[in-house]
Amino acid sequence: MILLPGGEFLMGTDDREGFPDDGEGPVRRVRLDPFLIDARAVTNEQFAAFTAATGYRTEAERIGWSYVFAGFLPAALRRTAQRVERTPWWCAVTGAAWDRPEGPGSDLAGRADHPVVHVSWNDAHAYATWAGKRLPTEAEWEYAARGGLDQARYPWGDELDPDGTHRCNIWRGTFPTRNTATDGYRATAPVNAFEPNGFGLYNTAGNVWEWCADWWTTDHPTARPLVAPTGPATGGAKVIRGGSHMCHRSYCNRYRVAARSSNTPDSSSGHAGFRCASNAP
Repeated sequence: MILLPGGEFLMGTDDREGFPDDGEGPVRRVRLDPFLIDARAVTNEQFAAFTAATGYRTEAERIGWSYVFAGFLPAALRRTAQRVERTPWWCAVTGAAWDRPEGPGSDLAGRADHPVVHVSWNDAHAYATWAGKRLPTEAEWEYAARGGLDQARYPWGDELDPDGTHRCNIWRGTFPTRNTATDGYRATAPVNAFEPNGFGLYNTAGNVWEWCADWWTTDHPTARPLVAPTGPATGGAKVIRGGSHMCHRSYCNRYRVAARSSNTPDSSSGHAGFRCASNAP
């Protein structure tokens, strides 16, 4: 884990590329206490240690299915799997789970150091509790993801590919039909792929969405400054941050550091994971 000093920073954005309806703005001054955060997302190897030690079964395992990108499925399964009407590239695959990311017949060979996926918010919370940690608040996540840069669009600056160098794992090509994978990866990448940001955190843009502690809201308080905000007390969905390997400017464009989205705490998919945080000693 990395100890971050906290202090004040500008959270949110009024970027013209942003999505105002997502509550990315207004830009607001936030003050945080020092805290610790994982440099990397939790890996398959780490999550396997958790399940071996506790016997924990994820919600996808108990429910019996999870969402998988259609392009990752064998043809026979892709033809028969139930599609999501509004986003037909997602298939509800029976048997898909964290250790079977593409459903029956798939495994984690060669992916021990990739981020665990098909984990719900509840699963992530259970792991963090077992590890003696917690999920980061949304404010902590954004402060850490920014890496010390003030209002930059990405964790490394304002250009997506500075000097033609890929700095994150996102969809390259035409979504959802063709991914050129010029950044090196069609699906998840190792948790330490690409250069870390200025605080030493890896992959705070792209690769997998990351669960935060907060309930979702687009109604942000305007007090100056906000002190250690934690979001509303209740809600129906939890915040996810960072975008994923499936984000593309034409559709998602939420690999920007201030971008945000949400999902219900029992939901799981093949492009959502998490990292942990904890209070500073």
